[in-house]
Amino acid sequence: MEDAPVSVSPSPSKPDHLTPSAEVPPQPNAPVRDLWARARHVALPLGSLLLFLVVWQLLAASGTWSETLVPPPARVWDAFLTVSTTHDGVRGYNGTYLVEHLGISVRRIAIGAGVGIALGVLFGLLMGTVGWVRSLFEPWITFLRTLPPLAYFSLLIIWLGINEEPKVTLLAVAAFPPVAVSTTTAVAAVPKHLVEAARALGASRWDVVRDVVVPSALPETLTGVRLAVGVAYSSLVAAELVNGLPGIGGMVKDAANYNNTPVVLVGIIAIGISGLIIDGLLLRLERAVVPWRGRA
Repeated sequence: MEDAPVSVSPSPSKPDHLTPSAEVPPQPNAPVRDLWARARHVALPLGSLLLFLVVWQLLAASGTWSETLVPPPARVWDAFLTVSTTHDGVRGYNGTYLVEHLGISVRRIAIGAGVGIALGVLFGLLMGTVGWVRSLFEPWITFLRTLPPLAYFSLLIIWLGINEEPKVTLLAVAAFPPVAVSTTTAVAAVPKHLVEAARALGASRWDVVRDVVVPSALPETLTGVRLAVGVAYSSLVAAELVNGLPGIGGMVKDAANYNNTPVVLVGIIAIGISGLIIDGLLLRLERAVVPWRGRA
């Protein structure tokens, strides 16, 4: 008896989109993408700056406001050159160049904000680790944080005079609360299991603070430092209201007394640009010190 022939059915063909011969759309080159991202990162701020200057020029040329109120960009540029060089035998503004005014103000901020930041970190660590210290000082720090600088600047002048002391003290008081609050919050949020594990391994209280609490709280503390420097910069003009020359805030205040709007704008722009530079440096420091932030 012969075996029945076995029929072999053809295997089903794969769809065209599943075959290896299917064309894959080319992916954009990674270096090209990076180059475009960098170009866009630079082009967008420059474009916004150009747009701002065009709108400014149009408003100044419209005649809606006088040049005393809204001077054109060209007048502000001329004022910048005047306060940055010797003009008609006069050095800068009030005998001091713009860069010198700015340097004196930055020095005041460095001293005042530096003291405020150091005290803020210290109090934040204490309040975050010791409950009764937090209960004792937190209401006072919150009270101080809500006060505008001008509210107590006159009192500082009465107590400390009109020289450098009230200016530096005002900047220190303004910078202290943001750092203290951010450090306290960061220390209180340290995972308990890390602290318990360190203690189980025989770590002392100081070892726990140094090796566990401080590294865990460092990212939020550095954010508080950036906020504190920003608050100190916003308080700069207030700190230099009295006897502020030389100083960029004092220059702005003195020019405003004489309706010298171009010099006022030069001072404001100088404060803003220097603040951006310092904040960028602090951001780079934060990325270098805590490179793990924002990564899983």
